[in-house]
Amino acid sequence: MGRVQGVGFRYFVWREAEALGVDGWVRNRADGTVEALARGTTEELDRLRDRIQEGPRWSRVMSVSVTDEADQDVAQGFEIRRDEA
Repeated sequence: MGRVQGVGFRYFVWREAEALGVDGWVRNRADGTVEALARGTTEELDRLRDRIQEGPRWSRVMSVSVTDEADQDVAQGFEIRRDEA
């Protein structure tokens, strides 16, 4: 998704996903980017992507990349995962 520093971006994504009823997870990656996997209806995922592109008011989102990972198994609910090692 993108590089972040101290803006609570993972918590922002978690709150938005929970509000939309989207399943999946979000985590910081070792390279300083944020990665998320989300499962929901097309409308829910489009709304989540739109919210992520806006970001929290104290952030600046430079880009969002979306890929189709249909084969991924996702548990019900949305969680913040530990940072990637």
